[in-house]
Amino acid sequence: MPLASLPYLTPALPEILLALGGLALLMYGVFQKDGDGAAEARAARRTAWAALAILLVALVVVVALGKDRALTFGGLFVVDAFTRFAKVLVLAGAAAALVMTGDFLVRHGAGRFEYSVLVVFAVTGMMMMLSANDLMSLYVGLEMQSLPLYVMATFQRDDSRASEAGLKYFVLGALASGMLLYGSSLVYGFAGSTNFEALAELFRHLGADRPPLGVVFGLVFILAGLAFKVSAVPFHMWTPDVYEGAPTPVTAFFSVAPKIAALGLFVRLMMGPFGELAPHWQQVVALIAVASMVVGAFGAINQSNIKRLMAYSSIGHVGYALVGLAVADADGIRGMLVYLAIYLVMNLGTFACILGMRRGGRNVESISELAGVARTHPLFAAALGVLMFSMAGIPPLAGFFGKLYVFLAAVEAKMFVLAAVGLLTSVIAAFYYIRIVRVAYFDEPGEALDRTLRPEVAWIAWAASALVILFFLGPGPVLKAAAAAAKALLVE
Repeated sequence: MPLASLPYLTPALPEILLALGGLALLMYGVFQKDGDGAAEARAARRTAWAALAILLVALVVVVALGKDRALTFGGLFVVDAFTRFAKVLVLAGAAAALVMTGDFLVRHGAGRFEYSVLVVFAVTGMMMMLSANDLMSLYVGLEMQSLPLYVMATFQRDDSRASEAGLKYFVLGALASGMLLYGSSLVYGFAGSTNFEALAELFRHLGADRPPLGVVFGLVFILAGLAFKVSAVPFHMWTPDVYEGAPTPVTAFFSVAPKIAALGLFVRLMMGPFGELAPHWQQVVALIAVASMVVGAFGAINQSNIKRLMAYSSIGHVGYALVGLAVADADGIRGMLVYLAIYLVMNLGTFACILGMRRGGRNVESISELAGVARTHPLFAAALGVLMFSMAGIPPLAGFFGKLYVFLAAVEAKMFVLAAVGLLTSVIAAFYYIRIVRVAYFDEPGEALDRTLRPEVAWIAWAASALVILFFLGPGPVLKAAAAAAKALLVE
């Protein structure tokens, strides 16, 4: 093959690095497989550290590639400021979740090297999704992300809850993928192309008033498939069971990296090829956002398991983020990206605290287990309290600013009902966040939690708390990067 016909590989360098790194880790783990349980645990730890190094190197490469827009692989793959912003969040979230995993799986009899390999391949799929410039490359990236996630959900094979979670996730995920693929096929059949730029040009020429009916139907199916991937109502039914049943480090990973990647894909797809059809999907996205905020607020009130509570919390946060997409302008997209960056920090810190909930060497998940923890573990309780107040949107913590930017964008777009529902559900959601603080500080302590907290988990919890507290002092870099990302998406 002549060199001139080879694709330009530089824009895809992070993905290539991750794919090759994942294959190398897979080969290493296979050759280390023979041996006793201790040897297998050592192999798992080594692959985890190697996977972490690969993710961090990929993060550096993403940042170092610059801000210019680049296309490759015949227009199937694009890199711009938007993809870089989202990829940084995904890689940072995945790396932190991998650090938090530590020896959790080893202690629970599931310390196998395959876990780290699955994380690397899942992140590779997420990054391919974010850079997709065609419905076909989008679907390949989506499936490359989804298949490792199904396995990760049921990684503790001997745990019936994990097996149930993985099965539910797989069945419903396969249905959602089928809906998205069917919608893509309808769009192709009626528009004659799967390329994002060609679709955008076609709809720009036709105008928003006269899209083919088949394209509108296809768009509905695509919206349904993407709503499942971000666990938005009414496609959220898998989330509480999977969050509760999956191992806690896996739940932490699910709550940040795949969600941010799917929301980034949601934005790119709606504002890119279907940007001219905004009048046809804006109200649908607004309805999904309202439903997600309401279900997230009310669904968590009666939860006693903190992981199920965080599942409903994540559904609510997806609703707040989708407010920015429903606005469908630069301010809305900027607000959504700022919200995702803040959500990443808050969620990682919260799950670090959940991983610190141990008694007698085993993890506990009931909110009642936190009773009086402020008297026995004051630093732990302080970090948890700060993160809960931020989740509730109490100023001047970062969570307040995340909601402020998306609600301001909705008000400026005269979508007052959307902003009002967001404010009301934020007040309702504050009840269950503050309830956790009340249990930790004012309830009578029972049997104390273990005092030993793994250093890496403690550092993540404290660092997240510090970032949440200090965000108001210097929000400029995040706002500037989010604005550049939104601008890059809208000028395509």
